[in-house]
Amino acid sequence: MQHDSNHHKMPADAADLGLHDPLSESFPAGGEGRLLYWIAIAFSLFQIGTAAHLIELPSQVTRAFHVGFLGLLGFPLLALVHRKGPATKALFWLLAAGSVAVACYQWLEYAPLILRAGDPNTADIVMGVVALVVVFCAAWALMGPALPIIAGLFLAYCFWGQLLPSPFETRGYAFTQVIEHMSYGTEGIYGIPVYVSSTYIFLFILFGAFLEKAGMIRLFTDVSLGLVGNRQGGAAKVAVFSSGLMGTISGSGVANVVTTGQFTIPLMKSFGYRAAFAGGVEATASMGGQIMPPVMGAVAFIMAETLGVSYHEVVKAALIPAILYFASAFWMVHLEAGKWGLRGMDKADLPSPRKALKERWYLILPLAVLVYLLFSGYTPLYAGTIGLALTVMLILGGSIALGLPAGLIRYGFWIGLGVVAAGFFEYGINVIVAAMAGLILWTFLTKGGREALIVCRDSLAEGAKTALPVGIACAVVGVIIGTMTLTGIATTFGQFIVSVGEKNLFLSLILTMVTCIVLGMGIPTIPNYIITSSIAGPALQALGVPLIVSHMFVFYFGILADLTPPVALACFAAAPIARESGLKISMEAIKVAAAGFVVPFMAVYTPALMLQDGGVLASEIGYIPAVAYVAFKALLAIGLWGATVIGWLGIRLSIAERLVAMAAAFTLVAALPLTDEIGFALAAGFALFVWRRNRAANVAQA
Repeated sequence: MQHDSNHHKMPADAADLGLHDPLSESFPAGGEGRLLYWIAIAFSLFQIGTAAHLIELPSQVTRAFHVGFLGLLGFPLLALVHRKGPATKALFWLLAAGSVAVACYQWLEYAPLILRAGDPNTADIVMGVVALVVVFCAAWALMGPALPIIAGLFLAYCFWGQLLPSPFETRGYAFTQVIEHMSYGTEGIYGIPVYVSSTYIFLFILFGAFLEKAGMIRLFTDVSLGLVGNRQGGAAKVAVFSSGLMGTISGSGVANVVTTGQFTIPLMKSFGYRAAFAGGVEATASMGGQIMPPVMGAVAFIMAETLGVSYHEVVKAALIPAILYFASAFWMVHLEAGKWGLRGMDKADLPSPRKALKERWYLILPLAVLVYLLFSGYTPLYAGTIGLALTVMLILGGSIALGLPAGLIRYGFWIGLGVVAAGFFEYGINVIVAAMAGLILWTFLTKGGREALIVCRDSLAEGAKTALPVGIACAVVGVIIGTMTLTGIATTFGQFIVSVGEKNLFLSLILTMVTCIVLGMGIPTIPNYIITSSIAGPALQALGVPLIVSHMFVFYFGILADLTPPVALACFAAAPIARESGLKISMEAIKVAAAGFVVPFMAVYTPALMLQDGGVLASEIGYIPAVAYVAFKALLAIGLWGATVIGWLGIRLSIAERLVAMAAAFTLVAALPLTDEIGFALAAGFALFVWRRNRAANVAQA
C-alpha cells in the first residue's frame, strides 16, 4: 500500500494554512532552528518532570514557567518559520526574554509576593505589565487578532467600566489592583486554564505526539480502510472512521484536518465525491475528535476541574453524543454515495485490518491503559504520565526486541517488560523511571536502537510545538476569567439569559448557541468553552438545566463554530487540500454535522441523552427507558435529516418528501406537548411512502 507515503507533507498550495496553524512547518534548519528544537525538548522534559514529581515546585511557579517556556519557544519559532526580517526577529527575541524574565521573577519572588499580596511594589507592577504584554502579543502572533481583541475589551472593562451605564457599570478599580489581579495569583493569567494546560493538556499532547511518531496514524488508517473501504462510499467512511479514531489521541480538530485530510480528501475525490463534500466530511469528522473520549480536545479535563466533578462523569456525559455525531456523519456519506452511485474500493487493494492489528496491536496498549486508569479513579495527570511512559517504553522496547532472536527470548523480553511496567501499581512511578533509564541506555548502545531514541527526541520537540497555541490561548483567556471574577460581568449577562429563559427556555438556548458560535469565530475551542461556560453555564443551570449538560451545550457549539461560516477554521484548513472554496466546504460540513446541532438541544430537554439524572421523561418512565427512548429518537431525527439534505433514500426524493422528512425531524427534536407523537407519525408515513416507491422501482427494473 502506498496510501500514506505523503501523509505528513503539506500541499504546495497550502501556504495560507499558516493563518490557521502558524507552526505547521517543522523546525527550520540552521543554528537558530536547532536551538529552538532543543528549547522545545527542554520544555517537554520540564513538564514531564513536574508531572512525575521529579521536579517539585509550587503550583504558581510551575504555571509561570509553563507560560515562560511558551513565550521563549513561540516567539522566535514564529519569526523563523515565517522568515521575518532582522527587526521583527529582534523584537520577538526581546518578547521571549520578557517571558522568561516574568517566570524567573515569579520563582525568585514567590514567598515575598505572597507576603505583599494586596500591596504590590513598583517592580511587581512592572513585571505584571510585562506578563500581560507578552501574553497578548503571543496570542496575536499565534492565533490572529480575534482572541486578544476580545480579551483586551474585557481588560479595558476593568479599567473603565465605571464610565458605562447601568447595569454594566462597575465601582472602578485602581491600575495596580487590576495588574496584580491579572498577573499574580490564580485568578488571571495563571488561573485554572493555565493550570490545566501546564498539567493535563501538555501531557496528553505529548502522549498523542509519541503515538503518532510510533505509527498510530498508519494503524488507524489501515484498520479503517480494511473495515469500511469496500463499502458503499467507502472512501468517505474511511475518513469518518479514521478521524474518529485519531480524535481519541489528538483531540485537535484543525490538526486532524491537515494530517488525516492529506490522505482522505484526495481519496474521496478520486472516488467521485464532490470536492466541497469531501472537505466537509473531513472537517466534520476531525472536529468530532474533540468530543470523542478519552481526550476530548483536553476540554474534558478543564470541564472536570471547573465543575469539581470526576473526569469519568464528563466522559460519561459525552459518550452517547459522540457516538451520535459520528453515526450522523457516517449516514450522510452513505446517502451521498448512494445518490451518486459511488461504490467502495476493491477489497483486494485494501490492507487487512487483522494484519494491521497483528503487526501493531501493541500501540493500542498505552491508550487502553490510559482509559483504564482514568475510569479507575486515578487522576488524569497520573494516568497521562503512565500512558506517556508506556508509549516510550513500547517504542524503545520494540527497537530492542528487533535485535533479539525470535521466539522465546523475544517473548520473554516483552513479558519481563510488562511485569516491570505493572510494578508501578505497587511501587509507584520510580519503577517506570528506572525501567525507562535502562531501556534508553540499552538502545543507546545499539546501532538500530539510536533511531528509536531519535523518534522519542523528535516527539518531545513536536509535542512542545503543538502545545503552543493551546497554552497561549489558555493564558490570554485567563484575562477574561479574571475580569469576570473581579467585576461580576458574567452575572449581569447571565441574568439577561435567565430573564429571557423564564419566558422561553428555547430562546435562551438559541441566544447561548449564537453567543458560542460568534465567539468561536477565530477562537480555539478551549478558550471559547471557558468564556461561554463562565457566562452562560450558570444561567442555564439557573433555568433548570443540569450542570454538566449546560457546559456540554456550550462546548458543542464552540466546536461547531469551526464549521460554521464565515470563519469556519476547520473548513478553510481543508480548502487547499480539497482545492475548493472554504465557504462551500463549510456549507457541506453543516449538513454532515447535523447531530452536533441536534443533540445539545435534545439533551437539555431530556438529560438522559447525556446519561444524567433528571428531566420529565426520566421521572415518568424511568432512567434506563428514558436513555433508550431519547437515543432512538435522536437517531431517527438524524436519519430523517440526512434524507432531507441529501435527497436520497434508495431513490431520489421529491421536494415534498424532503419537506415531510424535515418536518418529522424537527418535531422529534422539539420537546413540546404532542411533538413526539406528530414526529413519529410523520416519520412512519414518510418511511411507508418511500418503501412503496422503492419497491415499485425495483419491480420496474426487474
